[in-house]
Amino acid sequence: MNMSYKNLTYEIQNRINIIAINRPEKLNALNMQTFSEIDHAVKLSIANSDIRLIIITGVGEKAFIAGADIKELVSFTMEQAFELSESGHKILSETIENSPKPIIAAINGYALGGGLEIAMACHIRIASENSKMGMPEVSLGLIPGYGGTQRLPQLIGKGRAMDMIMTGKMIDANEALAFGLINYKTSQEQLMIFTKDLAKRILLNSSNGIKNAIKSVNANYIDGINGYGVEINEFSKCFETKEFIEGTTAFLNKRDPDFN
Repeated sequence: MNMSYKNLTYEIQNRINIIAINRPEKLNALNMQTFSEIDHAVKLSIANSDIRLIIITGVGEKAFIAGADIKELVSFTMEQAFELSESGHKILSETIENSPKPIIAAINGYALGGGLEIAMACHIRIASENSKMGMPEVSLGLIPGYGGTQRLPQLIGKGRAMDMIMTGKMIDANEALAFGLINYKTSQEQLMIFTKDLAKRILLNSSNGIKNAIKSVNANYIDGINGYGVEINEFSKCFETKEFIEGTTAFLNKRDPDFN
């Protein structure tokens, strides 16, 4: 199955959907149409029962997403900018971060500004060793507008986040790994092989359990929500499901579970 998008490729392999931003001549820069297509493609993947995991990456060897398309932003009014940021927050929070299906960012080069913000909203990040990550918005008289001021400190700590945001500097994959910004680093040649292997390991587990775990982990970062209470509720929901019965039966019978 192949979906048709102007700025994305969409390919399903072995219950994994690979969504790739396809504007290599613009270093996969993020314009409004591309953002809308990412939102649509992820929602379509979530609704498709044949898909259990999503990988987001970029086409080409230079960039994951090299930030926003500045040509599109220069004429915005304050009201238009507010709407853009608000819609971006909604896509990153509701569509990507709170997706009940795991989303892995395979960072294959530059992940700057909005590109890094999309990667940070994913559940796991893997970067090729040629990758560069940064938040250069202050050099444009802006600040991160898609949750970057919130997610970056959550992932790497306030001090490091302040440094990256205020200097606008780029860090390489080694620094990103040391900071905890990415989970794994690979060679560029091995990036998708490694990412698919990790995806396959995830798919050996209960999709229902993973969905409940994502909801529980994310609850810790929502104001006014008791994450422990959410965990208790999601833990109890696992009982009496087919996957709980299969998992425990397989364990007691010393065989591998089959959750497909």
